[in-house]
Amino acid sequence: MAISTRFSVAVHLLTLIDRSRGEPMTSEDIAGSVGTNPVVIRRIMSLLKKAGLLHSSPGARATYLTRNPDEISLYEVYRAVEGEKQLFDMHKNPNPNCFVGAHIQEALDDAFLKAQRKMEAELKQVSLKDIRMSIESKAN
Repeated sequence: MAISTRFSVAVHLLTLIDRSRGEPMTSEDIAGSVGTNPVVIRRIMSLLKKAGLLHSSPGARATYLTRNPDEISLYEVYRAVEGEKQLFDMHKNPNPNCFVGAHIQEALDDAFLKAQRKMEAELKQVSLKDIRMSIESKAN
């Protein structure tokens, strides 16, 4: 099972909108930068709008971040597009008659939860502004 790309697409589109500095952008414009279908962009924009991170209206008239990029953490973006789901998923049918199969889920639960918390803590330390500045420094 692949990990969703919604998060990286969301960061990409928010960074692009931030960098556009108010210039009109359509979902087609954003999709061209991301390399995906405009429908995918509109779905993700809807999630970001619902989370209060983005203001958008049909067409290119008014799409902008609702807060300064240094006030929006990657954690907020992650939660907006991925919800409360866990980073790691457990396989569904381990054999209960096998010693490992009978105990694997509870053995992995703590490790998975610790990894999730560390990832979330790290994402809380990085803002959209940090991402934009990193991109700009790499382009020079």
